Amino acid sequence: MSDKTIVSFEPATGEELWRGDVADVDECIDRARQAWPEWAAQPLTNRMELARRFANEVRAAADPFAELIARETGKPLWEAKTEVEAVINKVEISINAYAERTGKKRLDSALQGTAAVRHKPHGVMVVLGPYNFPAHLPNGHIVPALIAGNVVVFKPSEKTPAVGEFLVQCFHKAGFPEDTVQLAIGEVDTGKALVTHAGVDGVLFTGSVQGGVAINRSLASNPGKIVALEMGGNNPLVVIDTPKLADAAVLIVQSAFTTAGQRCTAARRLIVLEHLFEPLMEEVLKLTGKLIVDEPFADPAPYMGSVIDNETADLLSDSFIHLLANGGKVLKHMRRPNADLPLLTPGIIDTTDVEDRPDMELFGPILQVIRVPDFDAAIMEANNTRFGLSASLIGGTPSDYNRFWANVRAGIINWNRPTNGASSAAPFGGVGLSGNHRPAAFYAADYCAYPVASTEMEQPRASIGVGLSDD
Repeated sequence: MSDKTIVSFEPATGEELWRGDVADVDECIDRARQAWPEWAAQPLTNRMELARRFANEVRAAADPFAELIARETGKPLWEAKTEVEAVINKVEISINAYAERTGKKRLDSALQGTAAVRHKPHGVMVVLGPYNFPAHLPNGHIVPALIAGNVVVFKPSEKTPAVGEFLVQCFHKAGFPEDTVQLAIGEVDTGKALVTHAGVDGVLFTGSVQGGVAINRSLASNPGKIVALEMGGNNPLVVIDTPKLADAAVLIVQSAFTTAGQRCTAARRLIVLEHLFEPLMEEVLKLTGKLIVDEPFADPAPYMGSVIDNETADLLSDSFIHLLANGGKVLKHMRRPNADLPLLTPGIIDTTDVEDRPDMELFGPILQVIRVPDFDAAIMEANNTRFGLSASLIGGTPSDYNRFWANVRAGIINWNRPTNGASSAAPFGGVGLSGNHRPAAFYAADYCAYPVASTEMEQPRASIGVGLSDD
């Protein structure tokens, strides 16, 4: 493989899936800048209609699209199909969001003319996508950006370029001009070149905290670029008194192990009242032991597929051992049935006695359990992180939830629901190391266009009533 070629492998089999050339960043940006004026001048209704045609193209190709996602990410086919549905649904959600968040406003006055607020696109937007939802998450930036009148250069994760290519082809088949939505294949260096390019007006990123902080640092002296960062979390799931421990166990498993734990909203820390620990863990371990972990197309269908690659599986295994070596107690060993493939079974570890627990996002099927004496300690422990994306409370009363909601620092706070599975019809984002106060999903419209305030009259009419001499 040359240093100008990207190769993608299927995690569940190790077989080569796709290969392609690294993009010429200068050429991509030059083409985008030339395409932008004409695209921005299109009527909004035209851009919305093309977006709806894109949804139809994805719908027509739903089966092969889902199969490609499953093959390149290692996630089960049933889950890949839900991702394709999310791509389709994003269009109408984005159209509604644009009207609600960035619609026109006018206030007429006979003497002062018209006061108006309209929104303008930024220009050339770079979208940097992750590998865990390689279609849905970048699409959540791309569609709102295009509707607002921006052009997009999309760099998919170097681990999922085939899905990125398929997504862009759907835009082109729908009638979007090729230079309006471009694919830029590459690794970290390509991403850096796109972020810092003088011809780029905005950067929309979903990925690791290391990547997001690097982008933030590189653009700290350039406030002219709009930057939206979504960087994951060390998310707490708090369980207090509830009579429904079996249901609580289901919510815990869904939060921690859906997508093999490769969701930015996955529960990383289960914080449980001391007296609930044993009966709750009995239910959790019983359910976790039933989870099928297998390749995407296995029969019966697996609950979990692989993590993205062997390097990631190695790092997760090392992290599990590190927690053990520093005082953690195994509740369920994380195992790797085949050393040559990145399939991992769920791992659960009691880290109550681990001093200086690492505040990091272990992006895989590892759940840390922390026992606390009371609700106050649970809230304190939930906030014992620099991240702030998602948090959930299981059990308690409405007043307990009100207290939890008021005191926990996160952008998504749920009650008796998983930490993950957020709705695209609501804002999606966090605080701290989880984001930079620019939530995506329904609020993506906010960072895809900027407001312009105007006062307008059809003819000039003005006078100065004070401070003029008689001459």
